[in-house]
Amino acid sequence: MKKIIILILTLSVFNCQNNQNTKTETPKLEMKAEPVALLNIDQANALANLPLQCINTQYPNRLSQTLGSQADLKSPKQLHPAFYGCFDWHSSVHGHWSLVSLLKSFPEISNASAIKQKLLNNISKENIAAEVVYFQGKHNTSFERTYGWAWLLKLAEALHTWDNETARQLEANLQPLTNLIVQKYIEFLPKLNYPLRVGTHTNTAFGLSFAYDYAVTVNNEALKNAIKSRALYFFTADKNCPMSWEPSGSDFLSPCLEEAALMKRLLPVNDYKIWLNDFLPELKNRNYNLEVGVVSDRRDGQLVHLDGVNFSRAWSLNKIAEGLPEYSHLKNIANKHINYSLPSIFGDSYEGGHWLGSFAIYALNSNQE
Repeated sequence: MKKIIILILTLSVFNCQNNQNTKTETPKLEMKAEPVALLNIDQANALANLPLQCINTQYPNRLSQTLGSQADLKSPKQLHPAFYGCFDWHSSVHGHWSLVSLLKSFPEISNASAIKQKLLNNISKENIAAEVVYFQGKHNTSFERTYGWAWLLKLAEALHTWDNETARQLEANLQPLTNLIVQKYIEFLPKLNYPLRVGTHTNTAFGLSFAYDYAVTVNNEALKNAIKSRALYFFTADKNCPMSWEPSGSDFLSPCLEEAALMKRLLPVNDYKIWLNDFLPELKNRNYNLEVGVVSDRRDGQLVHLDGVNFSRAWSLNKIAEGLPEYSHLKNIANKHINYSLPSIFGDSYEGGHWLGSFAIYALNSNQE
């Protein structure tokens, strides 16, 4: 009996050693290398056509208006003489931003002189004065808060950084509305007790990111401090953001990635690395994968939002990876998202065409920074 036991133990040890000697590591799955999506002159000309087709198109239009009386029943152009096109106010604003951004990057773009004249016609002193009056109306204090506010400051930032005579005139014309939006941010943020963690217009992190970019560009300390103090209050303790819950069916922003991109702007590098590792630990895995938002019907104004989520994910991933080699693999995921949605926006229906060009341009710009 003892001999049998010894023999069994001997065979067990042999088998264990043999398994250890022949053990092979599971091969690591390498993500497919995506073509780097870069903005070129041909794309610039095609993308410029999207806002050009809508910034002076009054209908269809969604006013998002609170009526105080019958006197408020006016056409979009009467209410918003600068930004009445492209279906809604914020899309009109970022349509104008798109044209400014493209003119800055590609001075040789087709019809550059005509585009500049369109901008001057819309963003005139008189038109901006009327826009200011609208915002000052009793029932309009929260109009476009904070999504449209953010895009207005992104437009102001683009004008400020564009070294061109036309830009100086446009920036001066826009300045009264820019100043009003800055003041509205400074007054509103201390009242906001909780952030909005959604994938649509009212997302707090997105609204703060674009506004912070403007504040840094023009060195507006009051605005910078208002944004930074509130953002750190909202987001510093956040951990384990549930990326697996995203996207929702009509998202065009990623709540988790927008927050991570905002905090990248605000925290010192080493502090940010610690925060990000707690907030989205999976991002550091070089084999991390994030599937694109799949669009089933681009004629549905809500479902086509998912093309937007692909572009906004891309710019957020690029911001996160900026200057951090250990996160450089996120750039490939960003390219995958851009490459999925970019071909579909040319010749797209008005449901996507009136706004997706701006998202594509901002995503493509983030690849070149």
